[in-house]
Amino acid sequence: MKVDHETLHKIAHLARLEVKPDEEAALLNSLNGVLTWMEQLNEVDTTGVEPLTHMSDEVNVLREDVAGNHLSREKALSNAPQHDDHFFEVPKVLE
Repeated sequence: MKVDHETLHKIAHLARLEVKPDEEAALLNSLNGVLTWMEQLNEVDTTGVEPLTHMSDEVNVLREDVAGNHLSREKALSNAPQHDDHFFEVPKVLE
């Protein structure tokens, strides 16, 4: 399969991308390269190969969620440089 200018514009429209005319040639080369690579992968004999859902057999071991000792609100706020009665006060990050 080869991607032409019309297909590129349709894909860009569906993906809500703005493709500038000077970017079209490079994008067409990239898309056609990926599709050529995928065609090469389709030629590989995969009979007897089980599909993978994960790249390794490792399983994440989670600990039990057990309630333990924790700081009271008053004690935690007592160490804060700025706070009100209930929350930490921090400098504004977003405007």
